[in-house]
Amino acid sequence: MKFFNKNVKIALTVLVGLALLYWGINYLKGINLLTPGNRFYTELDSTEGLLVAAPVTVNGFQVGQVREINYDYSKNKISVMLAMNDEMKVPEGSTVMLVSGLLGSASLELHLGDGPMMKPGSMLPVVREPGIMDHVTDNIMPVVNQALPKVDSILTNVNMLTSDPAVVASLARLDAITRQLQASSQQLTIMLTNLNRSVPGVMNNVNGITTNLTGASGNLSDLSSSLKELPLDETMTKLNATLTNLEKLSEQLNDKNSSLGKLTTDRELYDNANHALASLDSLLIDIKAHPKRYINVKVF
Repeated sequence: MKFFNKNVKIALTVLVGLALLYWGINYLKGINLLTPGNRFYTELDSTEGLLVAAPVTVNGFQVGQVREINYDYSKNKISVMLAMNDEMKVPEGSTVMLVSGLLGSASLELHLGDGPMMKPGSMLPVVREPGIMDHVTDNIMPVVNQALPKVDSILTNVNMLTSDPAVVASLARLDAITRQLQASSQQLTIMLTNLNRSVPGVMNNVNGITTNLTGASGNLSDLSSSLKELPLDETMTKLNATLTNLEKLSEQLNDKNSSLGKLTTDRELYDNANHALASLDSLLIDIKAHPKRYINVKVF
């Protein structure tokens, strides 16, 4: 009896462990065996990424999940069992649509009808709607296929353009211009730095020049005052009288009948004067050479 009790305990422990293992595996898959639910079935031609524990939604809200996926060899169909929440009632006329996600996952979307409620275990018809990948295949891929030859042509032209020696030379010149601009920028920075250092000295010189101009302006004012005090009217009168006398003297020199005119215009008088000056010069030379001829000194 003790042996029987021991074997029973071992068997019960193994059964409980297997049950917990089965429940844990399904729980990890997202299937909660403890949650009651109504089961419905549907048939698909292709699962397209649909897995066990995939959600079943109504208007985006999850109302159940995929419990089993089996292949029916007699119909060549894939049988899918849906476990709905116990509160979820499915009316007749409802359909199931397989929705493919962007990353390859899939789910079932339930569209409710307006008839009387269906009994659990009923078959739900499938309505196929093009998914995202179908739109990509049908609409985008033809455009991509048309664009590929143009892209290839563009790449060929770009390769030809980049391998052109003129383009390489232009890039080299552009690099040289960039270096020159950088050097010019550095020189400009140095010049501005030196200018900033010189500005205070320049401003001091400007202030000195302004001070000198102020002093010069004062000197000019003093000079102007001195000029105002000078007898300019009397000086101008004397200057006018002098100019008048010079004018009269000029008229006399130009008049051949006057003494000054004859002195300046009579050739004979001019020659006699030169001859007299020459004779006087010869006499002075002879006096210097023989003073005894002209000076007689007697001593008593």
